[in-house]
Amino acid sequence: MVAQDIQACAVLVKTADQERFRATMAAPVPARDVLFPIHAFCLEVAKAPWLTKESMIAEMRLQFWRDVLQEIIDGKDPRAHEVARPLAGVLDAEAAEALDATVTARQWDIYNDPHEDITAFKIYLTNSYALPLVQASRLLGASSEACKVLESIGYAGALVRYFAAVPKLQEVGRVPLVDGRLSAVADLASDALEAVRGSGTVLAGLSKTARAPLNDAMTHLPLLKVAVKDPSAVIDGRLSMTPLRQSLRLAFVSQVPSWAFV
Repeated sequence: MVAQDIQACAVLVKTADQERFRATMAAPVPARDVLFPIHAFCLEVAKAPWLTKESMIAEMRLQFWRDVLQEIIDGKDPRAHEVARPLAGVLDAEAAEALDATVTARQWDIYNDPHEDITAFKIYLTNSYALPLVQASRLLGASSEACKVLESIGYAGALVRYFAAVPKLQEVGRVPLVDGRLSAVADLASDALEAVRGSGTVLAGLSKTARAPLNDAMTHLPLLKVAVKDPSAVIDGRLSMTPLRQSLRLAFVSQVPSWAFV
């Protein structure tokens, strides 16, 4: 893997997701080298269902990434693709096998069906956002026990991001929430916060590099507290953080992980 490959992925991330880009730039360089290809992969997979109204074509786009992951598992030479090549340089077989679930999760975005139930909803959030971050942390040295805790933090971050997308999903005719009542929205946020309670100890035991993949998720945790107190902010599209506060949060959580829970 060469520096140009990482740079190409970084440009893709910066163009598509400024928040994810800033969170990654706050990480140590070794973490960036792993994160940018994984983030670029996630963004390519995420946009695939939205590039066409033809479900078969969208499925084919997702199949391309399944094939890329299978080739990594099989140890084949990487494809000459600006994301596939650097991705093959950072994933091991275990990570590639796990990330197949990330591709599968994005099938929900192709169709107009609502999530089947709350379990399916949580699996979607976990596999589409949290799982790649946890795999990145594992590749950067996090233990399997720590990864279980990191998954809860990743899910909480995924929920914030999904909450922010609810109005747009509704605009395009999707049914984003299994239960759209304000009390149910507040309960989702409360449950996610409860699941990460006490995680600071685990984060403190990790190197800055190993916990860096969760920077973005940790930065946005306070918005779950907002959703608990004012769930209508989710429905109305008011769930956000000022750029200054976001920058300050990112600066603190990337250095002192206990700040994530303040």
